[in-house]
Amino acid sequence: MDERQALSSFAALAQETRLRIVRALVVAGPDGLAAGRIAERMGVSATNVSFHLKELERSGLINQQRVSRSIIYRASFETLAELVTFLMEDCCAGHSAIRHNVPLSEGHGSAERVNAVE
Repeated sequence: MDERQALSSFAALAQETRLRIVRALVVAGPDGLAAGRIAERMGVSATNVSFHLKELERSGLINQQRVSRSIIYRASFETLAELVTFLMEDCCAGHSAIRHNVPLSEGHGSAERVNAVE
């Protein structure tokens, strides 16, 4: 991921509803969620969620697929992984002190630290 792409992704995530949408889509996994279901979960109108989905799709963080009469949105796990890699390797220059202190969530609230491999 280059700096321009990272900036676009961070800009998209720098808004509360969009961040919540991405998190919901990550949890939904490969099945994704229909636009109406996303609006319902976010507590916003269909028009409002459509605006946010368009911004997230433009940044490459999510993608869509028409399934019958619904549009299903899914997190782009590849792009999200590239963004994390950009932060951990490029931006943070691979500093082990940073990597070691990044918690990895596993299951129901427990956390495990990333082990620095030097």
